Amino acid sequence: MNAIFVFCIYMTFIYLPWDVLIKPVSEDEEVWFGILFNGWLAKVGGVMHWVVYSALTFGFWSMSRWLNLWGALYLLQVALSMVVWGWLNSEGAGAWTSFVVGGLFVTGAIVFYKSRLK
Repeated sequence: MNAIFVFCIYMTFIYLPWDVLIKPVSEDEEVWFGILFNGWLAKVGGVMHWVVYSALTFGFWSMSRWLNLWGALYLLQVALSMVVWGWLNSEGAGAWTSFVVGGLFVTGAIVFYKSRLK
């Protein structure tokens, strides 16, 4: 959980402010549910990512009980995204390895959920 908390802090205060406010629209790319978005749609996706990571950072910081469910659901969404992304953007064995990566995120979601913040 500490590693995920540090990642959320990095995304909230360093990467996403740069991504949303400084990165040129022409270079912006965001992935949601395994689908790649470019340009202004990517900027909107970046703002949505910023909201998600800000909420997760707050949940970790305040040790909120809702974090177990919503953090696990976010990890499941990442697992789905990994599978869809791999399936749409790989050929042959690369597509099947996305199921392995997705499975790792599902396992992480289960462990995260069971860790139960008090």
